Amino acid sequence: MTRAVPPSVPPSGPSVLPSVVPPSVLGELARTEGGEATLDHLVHDQANRRLLLLRALLDTVTDAAPARVAPAERRRAAADWALLEAAEAESPEAAAHVRALLLHPLTGPWARQTLAAVTAREPAPGDRERGLAHFSALAFAAAVAAGLPVTTELTAYDGALALPGIGTLRVPGPHPPRVTAAHTEGAIRLTPRGERRVTVFTRPGHSTWSGDADWLPPHALPPLVPGARPVPLDDTGPYRAAPGVRHHSLSEPVTLDDASRKPWYESWAGTAPLLALGGPHRLAEATRLLHSLVPLRTPTSRAGDPAGGSCSATRKDAFGVVLASVPPSSVAFAALLVHELGHAKLSALGELTHLHEAGPAAVYFAPWRPDPRPFDGLLQGIYSHLALASWWQAYALGGPEGPEREHAWAEHARCHEMVAAALPQLVGSEVLTPEGRAFADGMVAVHIELSRTAPPAGHLARARAYVDTKRGAWRRERDRSAVHAFGRTTGKGAHEAF
Repeated sequence: MTRAVPPSVPPSGPSVLPSVVPPSVLGELARTEGGEATLDHLVHDQANRRLLLLRALLDTVTDAAPARVAPAERRRAAADWALLEAAEAESPEAAAHVRALLLHPLTGPWARQTLAAVTAREPAPGDRERGLAHFSALAFAAAVAAGLPVTTELTAYDGALALPGIGTLRVPGPHPPRVTAAHTEGAIRLTPRGERRVTVFTRPGHSTWSGDADWLPPHALPPLVPGARPVPLDDTGPYRAAPGVRHHSLSEPVTLDDASRKPWYESWAGTAPLLALGGPHRLAEATRLLHSLVPLRTPTSRAGDPAGGSCSATRKDAFGVVLASVPPSSVAFAALLVHELGHAKLSALGELTHLHEAGPAAVYFAPWRPDPRPFDGLLQGIYSHLALASWWQAYALGGPEGPEREHAWAEHARCHEMVAAALPQLVGSEVLTPEGRAFADGMVAVHIELSRTAPPAGHLARARAYVDTKRGAWRRERDRSAVHAFGRTTGKGAHEAF
């Protein structure tokens, strides 16, 4: 079988890429910063890993035994790659659009899940079919972006057909229906089997419009700086809530309407200058690294107030995406990006080089979590809170006077004291590699620098009391867990262990 592969995708190679991190890159990242060369180093490595993942998926599908991948599915996958190749070869502009689709953050979870479904001994029912169907939608979207005339058959799942970067068609019916998709002369015609046709018009810049209420066009927040790319609000894609990213503090993804989309634009409007208060590197990293936002439902507080909570996260399998409930203000949006992009940078660095040799045991105290953390989680938390401590201090020194400044000092003091409580566990550990030791030393230097400009005394005292309270609660929970563990070991009840 001929393997039609887009030129972007490299030939088969090792699954682990060479790990060379220049000292300048390691040093800048240790300071929670990152200049243009450092950010490019991370982005380039992540792009290579994505393309290798796609190549692995292609090789696995085309080489799979008929019992795993039906011959018709292999032929369809080869045709999809051929369409991607044709779209990429159409023009330099088209090649850029195809590459953007392949490197979109949420293409990563799709590729990983589909590869896992093809290779698993007992895959979940429908995962392979769903993944290969999305591949066809991705190829069709690439052809549309390149302006190629094409007609193909696609499959909708969970009541929707998602065309990456183009939009989503709501398709009724309990079973996955087939949809005839045709593109020619700036118009997409989608005809679900047994249903009416929906016509979608493409616009310059690859936005779309339709008079049909079942068509959900993509929406994006404006560029942070002139000339930068818009930031899509990925609120309909099927792989935005992949297994393994949920934990107790995250709510589920939501699809936005006009009313719920408005607060995103309002909070985003003032985010760029606030990021810049922390230094040009803060705005640069957001512009370079943030490719997509997945809106989450605003979590409710204990009192049941939807406005009382917020949540956010990043994904190691989707570099460049941030999942978040709508931030209540531009300040909150800026702080969220500093926090989450810190996680993204450290995760990307961790794939370039080993910073530690610790196992997964969760035994470390972290003031920002009630439960013990594994070493890697401790490192991630220290790093993101150190970045926040730095940004909040810069905001307190350069932002407006009044309540906003007092809030900034309070947040700075809290983050700084939390790092002070957790950092000794890190620097005193013997599991750090030489690169990890240099990285930890760089964080210590930043923490000391921040200490030279102390917050007002009241904020410092409250921050220390906050950390002391967290430490006391953690010790009580640790002791309680130890009692229960001892009771289970001896076969007695916990109340009988002592």
